[in-house]
Amino acid sequence: MLDVVVIGAGQAGLSAAYYLARQGLVPETDFVVLDANPAAGGAWLHRWPSLTLGGAHGIHDLPGMKRPPSDPHEPASAVVSRYYGSYEQTFDVPVHRPVKVLGVRSLVADSAMLFPEDDGGLPADIAGPPLVVETDRGSYETRLVINATGTWDKPYWPHYPGKDVFAGRQLHTHDFRSVAEFSGQRVLVVGGGTSAVQFLLQLAEAGVETAWTTRHAPEFTSREFDPDWGRDVERKVNERTAAGLPPLSVVGATGLPLTQQYHDGIAAGILVSRGPLRSLTLSGAVFEDGTTFAADVVLWATGFRAALDHLAPLKLRESGGGIIMDGVKVAREPRLLMVGYGASASTLGANRAGRAAALAALDRLSVPV
Repeated sequence: MLDVVVIGAGQAGLSAAYYLARQGLVPETDFVVLDANPAAGGAWLHRWPSLTLGGAHGIHDLPGMKRPPSDPHEPASAVVSRYYGSYEQTFDVPVHRPVKVLGVRSLVADSAMLFPEDDGGLPADIAGPPLVVETDRGSYETRLVINATGTWDKPYWPHYPGKDVFAGRQLHTHDFRSVAEFSGQRVLVVGGGTSAVQFLLQLAEAGVETAWTTRHAPEFTSREFDPDWGRDVERKVNERTAAGLPPLSVVGATGLPLTQQYHDGIAAGILVSRGPLRSLTLSGAVFEDGTTFAADVVLWATGFRAALDHLAPLKLRESGGGIIMDGVKVAREPRLLMVGYGASASTLGANRAGRAAALAALDRLSVPV
């Protein structure tokens, strides 16, 4: 039996694995990392080729190893995949891939059954049955799980009237590849986050006619993104997760940085929202103010939700739809720690969350640190 199974080999998962090993757990013997991707890189592996390193936000160094200098014109997906792969080799991270996790459950199916008297010397809060991580390549029994699956595999498609009658193409950020495929078309971009803004600028540069719709006025901010800002963001997100409510998106808590590029886009009329979307029609969109836009494509830059379907057997959600968290600890399940949920869903908090999860796991296993 393993002590810890880490699910996900993105930034937070690799950070957790680094600290587990640093504090004495043995790779493959005491812990493993399961990753659904065919190669290193986490969610960055799937970013569109036109997203270059210079245009990407939030590529942070992993603990113990800085990212080497790279060509800012190289696709971010290639840079991060190479960096993460080198990191895994350097620190002997025990990544098993591609392994798709299907479910996580208690070894004892009936949660009302009494735990065996012999707890193996484990602390009281995790004594009893281990967790079983079921995958498409067999099952893993473990005392603890660190879940670091992030959001990329759970694109959010909001419902709007007429969505099912629109005759054009609809795609999500998850499936975007290049602006070249929209040449000569009219594109409606839906969403108020960083991806929407970047799509609008790239499409305009390629000569594609666009319209932008957001539920609320875009929140551009000139506030300096310093440590105080970061703490404020995490506080806002954590207030919701501590109450068992679904977490805010990080952009929802931060606003959009008013860079010179974005300022120029506003001045050019590219980054000006048409307001909320009322409905889609056969050939386009109707906005709340009654104006319309004839569209060939709807690009849903509407974000992602936490990819937690595999944790459903543990019955973690509250009536408000979220999961009550105390930092990385899950209130309903002491055998589970979560990173990439709430504040740690952003790259700014992933390293710290990975470290916190590793130290919490070691504490629960009574491993001195």
